[in-house]
Amino acid sequence: MKKTGIILFTAAFMLISGCAELTQVLQTVSDLPLTEEEVIAGLREALTIGSRNSADILSAEDGYYLDETVKVLLPDEAMIIVDNISKLPGGEQLVADVILRINRAAEDAAKDVTPIFVNSIKAMTIRDGFNILNGQDNAATEYLRSTTWNDLYSLYKPKIQKSTEKDIIGNISTIDSWNALTSKWNNVANTVAGKLAGLKPVNVDLNEFLTEKALNGVFVKLEAEEMKIRKDASARVTALLKRVFGSLDK
Repeated sequence: MKKTGIILFTAAFMLISGCAELTQVLQTVSDLPLTEEEVIAGLREALTIGSRNSADILSAEDGYYLDETVKVLLPDEAMIIVDNISKLPGGEQLVADVILRINRAAEDAAKDVTPIFVNSIKAMTIRDGFNILNGQDNAATEYLRSTTWNDLYSLYKPKIQKSTEKDIIGNISTIDSWNALTSKWNNVANTVAGKLAGLKPVNVDLNEFLTEKALNGVFVKLEAEEMKIRKDASARVTALLKRVFGSLDK
């Protein structure tokens, strides 16, 4: 009986000692400097997760439309159109439908942004990785903005344009109304009387304006996802993310 107790005690002691040694080994590993491979792999993983989460949020129905931080609205210069259409019977609903369609177009485009982000993430260099890791809290977002904007623009603009070209009253579309308004306004603003009155021409390309607004929404959401991983340890859902971004907590 005594022998059995001694054996059990010895086994328990060895097990405890082994766990302690293992913990010490793991702690030692976690304290080692990050390798270049870990940094680049961790950043790629973080950006992939963040871009997919952003796309999922924005591509859902009302992802743009019901989120005031990213909802796409007409430019301020269009308020005269909005005000005048709103005076017609059912006019307010027509304006609401235009805004809804524009945001639905943005939500539809958001379904296809992830592959564009992934291509940029794959092309990330070691220097890019360290610059992002040690940069500002939105460094990863700004990296993707600079490397994907043109491709995202090409994705979004046709969908936005298709929306603004749909008729809202008779054969008049949103873009028709916009062009008619700005043309008449600019004719007045460019006269001598208009210049003396301080009137300024309006040279806003509506589809370009709306596309840029929609794209800015993508990066607003992406920046929020990046901030989570940088600041919230619980958002680091893999061992690699914990090691790479945990280094920023020290």
